[in-house]
Amino acid sequence: MSSEIHSVLQSSVPIGFDAGLSLGLLIYVRGWFRLRSVSRNLIPAWRLAAFLAGVGCVWLAIGSSLAAFDEVSLSIHMIQHLLLMAIAAPLILLGAPELPLLRGLPQTVARNIFGPILRWRVTKSLAALFDNLAVAWLAAALTLIVWHIPPIFELALRSTALHVFEHATFFVAGLIFWRPVIEPWPTNARAARWIIPVYLFFATLPCDALSGFLAFCDRVVYSSYLAVPQAFNISPLQDQQRAAALMWVSVTIIYLVPATTITIQILSPRANQQTRESAAADPLGAPPQHLKIPKIEML
Repeated sequence: MSSEIHSVLQSSVPIGFDAGLSLGLLIYVRGWFRLRSVSRNLIPAWRLAAFLAGVGCVWLAIGSSLAAFDEVSLSIHMIQHLLLMAIAAPLILLGAPELPLLRGLPQTVARNIFGPILRWRVTKSLAALFDNLAVAWLAAALTLIVWHIPPIFELALRSTALHVFEHATFFVAGLIFWRPVIEPWPTNARAARWIIPVYLFFATLPCDALSGFLAFCDRVVYSSYLAVPQAFNISPLQDQQRAAALMWVSVTIIYLVPATTITIQILSPRANQQTRESAAADPLGAPPQHLKIPKIEML
């Protein structure tokens, strides 16, 4: 191990973040088992696996040794953004987190704290706003573009608090962006499925523009990387080009998979019939009457 890599790995691990992430995971798993004891088909095991994988990606991006390198490598920084926005967010939504998290909390907390919050007019208005495809697209696009403006990017590298806020906004923007695609219960507004592939296609455009600029620029855009150890024996300009290629290829593949899947479902009469039958039988569409869930209004 080179001395540069060893020195980077000496940076402190965010213990508070790990503790909070572990607590959220325990609450979800507790709620999942409680729901499982009532109905084995309510939240299938694959949703639990998706949620666990999503939380694992969040930890990998922020809580693991990978996070120690984001200040010395733009490629690692880009991997963090991809993990938070394009991988962890959709996996967590696939885990249908609302109901297990609410069931995993102490019922007095769920009713007396989260119940009033979920009934606030502001909460309902925000939920309706984020169900709008244009708003969801803008949230993701602006988050990507704003944080990669050189002065803002450089400032986040120098400020720990701003850096944490940056990670949080990428993750939240990812949840907002993927919500219309995955439609986790209890989403209220459901967009016509034919428009989702178009939505995903247009979502690649800001990424393509940014990655193209970084790949073909003949200088290092973020000067902070000129003054840090070259931990992987590549120049800052090469690292920038690799980061651009990574974003370009990864986003294209990640967005292409759901776009292709949804397109096949739209064009296949048999798949449409199976989808309708599955939706009619899916308990996530409406919780069973016999299920004793907290008496609070969901989003």
